[in-house]
Amino acid sequence: MRKTLFLVIAMLASGTAAAATDHYLLRDGNHVQHLKVTTLGKEINATVDVDFEPNPDETGKHACSATVSEEAKSVGENELVLKKHIEGEARSCSVKIKLTPNGAKLEQSDECTYFAAGICSFSSNGKELVKIK
Repeated sequence: MRKTLFLVIAMLASGTAAAATDHYLLRDGNHVQHLKVTTLGKEINATVDVDFEPNPDETGKHACSATVSEEAKSVGENELVLKKHIEGEARSCSVKIKLTPNGAKLEQSDECTYFAAGICSFSSNGKELVKIK
């Protein structure tokens, strides 16, 4: 009984120790982008959420919020791709994530306008989301 209990506790502790979550944030005027990357062993999950209020130069535009979350694939050193299938269609939204030591840059495919329309965008437009420590 003791051996089983010890084994269960050891497995839980080792699984927890291997998990890591990094957060990245970019505030550009009234536009806020957040990236969360969770690594558990070899499994990588990413969530990108945006909350855009119109900036002064975006008169007549409406506020919007959007989120995509899915398992991400590593496609190179410090590069991930998050793909979210568009329900009922044969297309997917792809967000390329390029990680740097201090942050991340995001680039979305055209299909992502299904999830983030109007002034909302998952792309960081060359700007870097800063890694929160």
